[in-house]
Amino acid sequence: MPSLLFSVNDSFVSQLVTTLYSIRENSSFERLTVYVMQQQPLAKQDQLAKVCRKLGMDYQPLVVGPRLFKDSPTTDRYPETIYYRLLAQEFLPADLERVLYLDADILCINDLRPLFELELGTAPYAAASHSQLTEMANVINKVRLQNYEAESYFNSGVLLMNLPEIRRLVSRQAIFDFIEKNWFQLFLPDQDVLNGLYGELILSLPDQLYNFDVRNKLVYETISRGQWNLDWIVANTVLLHFCGRDKPWQPDYSGRFGALYKHYRHRSEKLLR
Repeated sequence: MPSLLFSVNDSFVSQLVTTLYSIRENSSFERLTVYVMQQQPLAKQDQLAKVCRKLGMDYQPLVVGPRLFKDSPTTDRYPETIYYRLLAQEFLPADLERVLYLDADILCINDLRPLFELELGTAPYAAASHSQLTEMANVINKVRLQNYEAESYFNSGVLLMNLPEIRRLVSRQAIFDFIEKNWFQLFLPDQDVLNGLYGELILSLPDQLYNFDVRNKLVYETISRGQWNLDWIVANTVLLHFCGRDKPWQPDYSGRFGALYKHYRHRSEKLLR
């Protein structure tokens, strides 16, 4: 059964439900397993399990325990749970070979199956970069993280994970050592760790399909010479990512695709009730 992975705390349960609902509405999977990494059992654990059953999904909580990344930089925007994806292979079933990690500020608007079934070869991860939008940022991140072999700087919000390769290559100690050494340079903490240690091994995904940064719709349209317009996005883009501090569930959000998100949120809230 195809598997999805999320990492949330109690403040993100309703957003997770919105993401799951959009996947159910727009993907061709008959059933899905949903693994949710969490520091302690979520307060809405039972509700979330019921929602998943209604959506034809099997909910599997992965309780990480207190303070796994207690010595890592965190903020209100970047809580400890963002690091959990880096060690997901230690908590997922040992016989699981592939899982798709998604942030909970994502909408799925087309079929997810082609991404999940993508051939990975020996790559431990597949991810998309937003660096083509600002090439200077790509250069700065390579210098900042001292990883000049990486093709680009990858966004960790969508990660197709090749678990046998990850178990072979990824080291818990290497992750903690990197965090300790680069503490003051980790601007996007988990993402910086992933790129700094394993960026050159990541298989690149087209972000216009699988990690569309909604803040940059006009930039996408410009670099594609008008091809990636709204009609193209609706017909082709699979995952819309509401990156950044402003989020579409906030009352004063006025960004692009906000109305679309609110539609899915309204529909999904009926499941929580």
